[in-house]
Amino acid sequence: MNVADLYSFMTRFRYGVVSSATVDGSPQSALVGIAVTPQLEIVFDTLNTSRKYRNLVARPSCSFVVGWSGEQTVQFDGVASLPVDEELRRYQEVYFGVWLDGPARMTWPGIAYFVVRPKWIRYSDFDQNPPLLEEMRTP
Repeated sequence: MNVADLYSFMTRFRYGVVSSATVDGSPQSALVGIAVTPQLEIVFDTLNTSRKYRNLVARPSCSFVVGWSGEQTVQFDGVASLPVDEELRRYQEVYFGVWLDGPARMTWPGIAYFVVRPKWIRYSDFDQNPPLLEEMRTP
């Protein structure tokens, strides 16, 4: 599966599960609304009072699961960052293209936007026999 195919698959879904680690290394997962860029970056918003915010600021390595209709998923390991200035506006544009109510949340105290850049991706399709499992790494 190439990048364009992965993008097409991932953009079919509006939600993903992000997993991060607490300060003591304990896992924490959360369902978040997502948008995906053509470079397979995942964008989501959260409040700066959330556990995932604190975890990702302190330890930006994280993972995602996207897609669960049938037995097709993308597992995704990446690095989260908080974009600023023009980069933030560019990612907000991507996010607001999926989440039309997103601009209204910009007035919420403590709203923050993360972008997660992929390091490793696995596409799995167990709806076929034999199953299709494809992995890719990014720089």
